[in-house]
This record gives sequence, structure tokens and C-alpha cells, in this order.
Amino acid sequence: MKNIILTLAFCFLSVSFNLAQTPTPTPISVEDEDVVKISTTLIQIDATVTDKNGKIIRDLKPEDFEVYENGERQDITNFSFVAAGSEPVQTPVVPKRTEKNSVPVPPVSLRPEQVRRTIALVVDDLGLSFESVYQVRRALRKFVDEQMQPNDLVAIIRTGGGAGALQQFTSNRQQLYAAIEAVKWNSLGRGGIGAFAPLEATPLEQSKAAGNNVSEEDLEEEQKQLKGFNDFREDIFSVGTLGAINFIVKGMGDLPGRKSIMLFSDGFAICSPDNPDRCARIVDSVRQLTDLSNRAAVSIYTFDARGLLTTGLTAADNTSDVSAERVQNLNSSRSAEIFDKQDGLAYLAEETGGRTFFNSNDINRGLDKALEDQNGYYLIGYQPDGETFDAKTRRFNRLEIKVARKGANVRYRSGFFGITDDQIKKTPNQTATQQIHTALTSPFAASGVALRLNTLFGNDKEQGSFVRSLLHVNAKDLKFTDEADGGKKAVFDVLAMSFGENGAPVDQIAKTYTMNVKGDAYEKLINDGFVYYFTLPVKKPGAYQYRVAIRDNASGRLGSANQFIEVPNLKKNYLTVSGIVLENLTAAQWQKLAAAPENKQPNQTDPMSDTSRRRFARGSILRYGYEIYNARLDAAQKPNLSAQLKVFRDGKPILEGKNVPLELADQTDRQRFKATGALSLGSEMQAGEYVLQIIITDNLAKRKRQIAAQFVQFEIQ
Repeated sequence: MKNIILTLAFCFLSVSFNLAQTPTPTPISVEDEDVVKISTTLIQIDATVTDKNGKIIRDLKPEDFEVYENGERQDITNFSFVAAGSEPVQTPVVPKRTEKNSVPVPPVSLRPEQVRRTIALVVDDLGLSFESVYQVRRALRKFVDEQMQPNDLVAIIRTGGGAGALQQFTSNRQQLYAAIEAVKWNSLGRGGIGAFAPLEATPLEQSKAAGNNVSEEDLEEEQKQLKGFNDFREDIFSVGTLGAINFIVKGMGDLPGRKSIMLFSDGFAICSPDNPDRCARIVDSVRQLTDLSNRAAVSIYTFDARGLLTTGLTAADNTSDVSAERVQNLNSSRSAEIFDKQDGLAYLAEETGGRTFFNSNDINRGLDKALEDQNGYYLIGYQPDGETFDAKTRRFNRLEIKVARKGANVRYRSGFFGITDDQIKKTPNQTATQQIHTALTSPFAASGVALRLNTLFGNDKEQGSFVRSLLHVNAKDLKFTDEADGGKKAVFDVLAMSFGENGAPVDQIAKTYTMNVKGDAYEKLINDGFVYYFTLPVKKPGAYQYRVAIRDNASGRLGSANQFIEVPNLKKNYLTVSGIVLENLTAAQWQKLAAAPENKQPNQTDPMSDTSRRRFARGSILRYGYEIYNARLDAAQKPNLSAQLKVFRDGKPILEGKNVPLELADQTDRQRFKATGALSLGSEMQAGEYVLQIIITDNLAKRKRQIAAQFVQFEIQ
């Protein structure tokens, strides 16, 4: 286990820096009041109030509000305004994706108390046309580039892409870009190529045009059957869309910050006069979603991705053999379709306290307005009466909130079922398997067992590309029992999984381990912890999430960690940098190494533990190694590479080294060049999280493919 993972030969290209002390920005937190409560003693709901320009109104008093439950006015007993965005947030400088050779700023991992907004960008690929998908992808890229804030926890989820919801939430822009790339037109959904199905002759119309005897009654019956089939298909996919949103809302229930869903869809119709059952099914689905959104404090904003539409004939329509009546009614039928589908989106947003954005080709302008809604809201509480929670009827309690101020618009969730939060939460105790799965899928790490995960990409001449994960486990958090032979024993379960597009599971390892140790080995284990490493196969290049959770059998404590990684396609021959391996040395060890550079391991260091744990002391030396793939070679079969070192804290660069020539030792493998460097961790450095970034420039490559970068996070104690 002590063999260094990428078998890097350190050639001691040392670059020493002393990092100056930098101020720590104050994290932005949202108060615990951001919880809607439904109990037998208190109904507490949130309401957003805006003026005619869409700006939040912040100075209302309890007497400005009237609250009605099932038509009966309630006495307000609790009242407060929560300014979720009261503190300014500085947006880091992020290079535009269109800039050549731009190097992304390494992401900052958010802690729960730092999250200000939790936003699910839900792409309804069950209902988007081919044309709409293009508009949505463009809007999503602009959101990540320009509208996303440092304290936002964001997910991009497809309604037709499976149930991977929780593990999608991240503050990592590169992970979100990868999710955007996975947004594609779903040919099996209810959306066609364009906003409308192209006009074309039906089989009977074609038969009649060919001279066959087809009556008007036959044509009417055919139209009725086609409409019935289309309504049924629309119904199935509409309920599927609502079901996917329902799952996402459930997953957001325990997440921090002001929570919202931004739904991009071509819409869905709720009711049709000749199909009352369909109306009942969708209304019931929306009602259940409303109740769930209320309890989870999630607002849903809906966007008609079709933009501003024309209802007349287009190049896609074919009027040959189509009856004159159908051509004449085309405008009115398409107009009715627009309004019907927008009504569904409007109804969903209105019932869940959100807003709708229609008839605009600028989706991001609507996103600006929706995000502004997250900056403040009122919490209003009242005491329910006995009928609110009538167990016999479990009826849906309708809510209505009125504001006395002229020109004010109030948005709120329309109601809730007559059942308390405590009754819903009275679920059976989770099994050990359920507990470890819950820890694995959460966007935040479980801390019962302290874990540090580092996932590395590399490439081997024989085996090709691989991903290995190194997990440092704090053995102090495991409960050891005494054995008859004087030894100590701990038993723990490990679940490791990789997730691909939209959170879909790719591979997993599930094992139970028994650890037996004695004497000095036990003391060393408790003091230093241990490293568990595993390899999950990479079937194809792409974006992956690697997650691992541990459950201690004796104490039931849980620990989890996760990391996002993009596996490149080396067959494209683009310059690429492997994962970064770390080694920590004291000043004395560094001096000893400098005196005997030919000795690869002159010190009792543990690169495997250092690479996984990534926790170092001030005044020590951080040594790093990596591999470079697909470097161009000159006529003498030698590369011409240069390297730049950057160090970040809280997303801001605190050190930017010069771009210096990279002197490499003579290596036989001309496709994989090993390189190293060293960084002096100054004694004045503040404790906290840092990011080390290596930027490699290939001076022989074309300008568009000259640069590759890799980063690793580490902590100063």
C-alpha cells in the first residue's frame, strides 16, 4: 500500500514559496427559520411580496397581511421577515468558456452553513422539443457563467434521466458544465422537433385524396381518435414530469439555504373538456407536489422554453391532401395549444409559490427575476383549529394570503394536507444499509467517521486510463472492542460508488471489513489513521462523481466523502495532466533529501497517506508529483513544456508563480512525462482550506491546445 499510486519518480524540480497571511471572508449563512412548520400548534408558511417592478418589499407589518385557511380568516401569531440575501456576495472572476486557453478557477467546496441558495435547474426533457433543448442549454451555460453566485448550491437534473437528485447538488462549475453537456433531446418524450407537430395529412385524408370513398364522419372519427391518443401520451409524460419534480423536492427537504426549482419545459395541459379523468390525475399530482413543496420550503418557477411563437404555417408544414378546414383552423388550434400548455406551467408555479415566465426568447432574464425572489420572504404563523388535521378526511387545506398595500403582489403555496410534519417523519428506523446509502447520496459529508478522499486520474501504458480513489480514515472514530488475545477489533462497512450522467450509478464496491490489531500497531493506527484505496473501472471518458461512505458496526457512526472528476479522452491527443500525488516533509527531511537527491526515499514519509489526507502543518514542505500526457515532441523527440503554480484560498488566488520552463529528467516513455515540484508552506499561513493548481503549457502545440491544468485541495492545520 505504500507504493506511490502513479509511480512517479521525483526529480526535485523544486519551487519554494512562502505564502503570506490573508484575511478570511465571513461565510454567509441562512437562519434556521427557513423551515416551514406544520404542526397541531403552529402552521408557519412563507410568502414573497414584490412591488410592480418585481422588487422585494421588506417593510410590511403583521397588520398588512390577511391569512385564510379554507376561507376562514386566521389570527397571525408569528411574523418575521427573513433577508436571505442581506449580505453582499462577491462573484469570483471566472474565465468565459469562449476564451481560448482559459484555465478554470478551481472550485470551492461549500459547507452547509455557507449555502445561501439551493437551486435545482430541472430540464424537462420528457417535454422539450429539439429546438427548445438548444435554447435551454444556452441559458444554462449563461447561468453558470454569469448568474451563479459563490454561495449557491446548484444541480442540473433531467426529468427523463433517472433518480439521481441529491448527489447532483454542487458548487463546482466544471461539474455543472459536464451536466449541461448531458442535456440532449429525448426522442421518446412528448416533445417533437419543433414547438408544434408539423401539419400533415392523416391516413384517411391521404386515402380520400387518392380517390377512395371516405366520408366526413370517418374523417371526424379519425381526428377524435388521434386526439385521444395524443392526450393519453401527453398525460403519461406530464405525470412523469410531475413525478420527477416530486422526487427532487423530497431530496431538497434537508438541504440548506433558500430553496427553489427552475423548471424548463414546453409545458403540459392540465384538463381537456372530453377527458375529466386526466384533469383529476394531474390536479391530484400537483396538489401532492404542493403539499410536499410547502413542507420542504421549495418554490417552483416555470419557464416556457419555446419562447415567442408563431402559430401560422411554417416550412415544416405540408398542406398537401390536408382538408381546407384544418388549414383554416391552424392558427386557432395552435394558439389554444400554447395557452393550454402554459396553463399547466402557470398552475404549477402558482400553487407552489413561484412565478411563470412565458413568451420571451431570453430565458436568463426570467432567471434573474426568479433569483431576485430568493432575496427575502415573510414567515407567517397561525394556530390551526381541530378540523385542520381531521384524520378521517385528511383533506387538502386551501390557503389564501392577502396584502393590503396597493400594488403589492404576494406569492405563496396554495395549501397542505391535513397531516402534521411529525406524523410524516414517524418512519421506521433505517436499516444499516439504508443509513449508509443515505450518507452516500447526500451532497454534504457525514462527519461521524472523519474521512478524506482524493480521487486521481492516471494512465498506464499496459492498462490504459484508470481512476483510483484514496480514502484516509480517522481510526479514532471507529469503536474497537477487546479480544481474548489482547488485541483490538473493529468492523465497518464500506460502500463506494461512481455516478455518471444525471446521477445514474455506474459501478460500486460494497464490502464489510474486520480489522484486528495489537500493541504498537493499534497505537499507530489510532494516531495516524489508515488509507483505504480502491479502483473503479472507467468504461469511457466523461464526467463522474466518486462517492464513498463508511459505517462503523459497533457505534453506528457514519462518514462519507465525495469528489467530482472528469476523465479525459487521451485518444484525442490533447495535452492532459494526471491527478496530483502529494508528500509532506519537515524542513529537516527536506534538507536531507536535498543532500542526497539520488535516494528516492531517504525519509520515513508516507505519500499515500499524505495524498489522501491532504492535511499539513505550517512550516513544512509540500512536495507534489504528476504526469503529463500527449505532449508534442520536437525533431529530437523532446518536449518543450513550462509550468505555472497557483494557490487559492476561498476561490481567490493568493499566489501566482511565474510560468517557468519545466526541466524533465531523461525518460524512456515519450507519452508520459513525470514531473515534480515543491512548495514551502509558510509559518504565517492561516489555518483552513487551500487549492494548489498546476498549469502546464506545451510550447510546441497549437495555441488552441497549448494549456492543461490540474488542481488538488489541501488543508493547513
